[in-house]
Amino acid sequence: MDLLNTLVDKGLRRELPTREEALAVLATSDDDVLDVVAAAGKVRRHWFGRRVKLNYLVNLKSGLCPEDCSYCSQRLGSTAGILKYTWLKPDEASEAAAAGLAGGAKRVCLVASGRGPTDRDVDRVSDTIKAIKEQNEGVEVCACLGLLSDGQAERLRDAGADAYNHNLNTSEGTYGDITTTHTYADRVDTVQKAHAAGLSACSGLIAGMGESDEDLVDVVYSLRELDPDSVPVNFLIPFEGTPLAKEWNLTPQRCLRILAMVRFVCPDVEVRIAGGREVHLRTLQPLALNLANSIFLGDYLTSEGQAGKADLEMIADAGFEVEGTDQVTLPEHRATAGGGCGSHESAGCGSHEGAGCGSHEGAGCGGHEAAGCGSHEAGGVCGTAPVAQTAEPRTDLVSVRRRGAGTDLAPNA
Repeated sequence: MDLLNTLVDKGLRRELPTREEALAVLATSDDDVLDVVAAAGKVRRHWFGRRVKLNYLVNLKSGLCPEDCSYCSQRLGSTAGILKYTWLKPDEASEAAAAGLAGGAKRVCLVASGRGPTDRDVDRVSDTIKAIKEQNEGVEVCACLGLLSDGQAERLRDAGADAYNHNLNTSEGTYGDITTTHTYADRVDTVQKAHAAGLSACSGLIAGMGESDEDLVDVVYSLRELDPDSVPVNFLIPFEGTPLAKEWNLTPQRCLRILAMVRFVCPDVEVRIAGGREVHLRTLQPLALNLANSIFLGDYLTSEGQAGKADLEMIADAGFEVEGTDQVTLPEHRATAGGGCGSHESAGCGSHEGAGCGSHEGAGCGGHEAAGCGSHEAGGVCGTAPVAQTAEPRTDLVSVRRRGAGTDLAPNA
């Protein structure tokens, strides 16, 4: 049995692939990318059908962050020309959320820059959550406020929050190269706090920051072990004015391989295409819907995304359908267990760690030397194919958000 058939069988059984198999997916050639997408698509459709969950970001507080995350346009020392504003009032945030919900979003993600919330900040966000819930029946609300202190996750849950996002971002081994003002362990602790409080954990990664294939596999396996319900996959948006502005490592095919690897390792969790899909997947975005079952609608935190109407047309044209508020996202075995992939041997994916909102505007798709395929019998498409060289950087596709939250202009939804 070749590599892809093996991975499909394991995905349908929720069985963890070997590291060699995961690396082999990243090592496949561009000639094989459609075979990889087709195989991972079987796993995606088995657990999620042809539904696409829409999520909508509201940036509650933009810029002026004291942390030094190299990928982020809101970081300490960033000279990116982004919007900067302090906390939106609950009614302003609720109005911004309403635009996304009217466009078809099922979940609202409330994000705030900063190391972590004060107790007063938690009060502010709690009031916003209550306002959104009162005005929109069936809406899910996810908070992403940075590192949590003891008791704050419980307060957000009591206010009506359904989920908490904190991304792992990159492997533990390379974390110190990306951020120095907090640690990988800090991020793990926050996701564990959210999970312990009964919130659905959302934690993912950023690809394209100069990491190796081994780093990508490390972070995805760590995520599976941490067991979040949703895994956002960001592709670095190299903002001018940030340390990673020159990191243009991705091709659309590379991004598809990364999404496929995440799906094989995390077969029954919500895999979300987050920041950077328009910049790096470009015209291959519809193919990525065969791998991920969730996307962000419209704009991101500090960058502009594809028009919301175009997102909806893309979903329909690709033969998928928008998931309704009356539909349960996760497969029954996960939903009835209160979320999480479980810690059993063939559990799904989970990684409670990385801080961040799940849709950092800087996230790229790592295009480093692909690892070999290991020693699979009849390895199929795996091999030692070289990574395709990226074309010229598409800086023209990086557009700073100038509408929506924090402005007087209508949002993109």
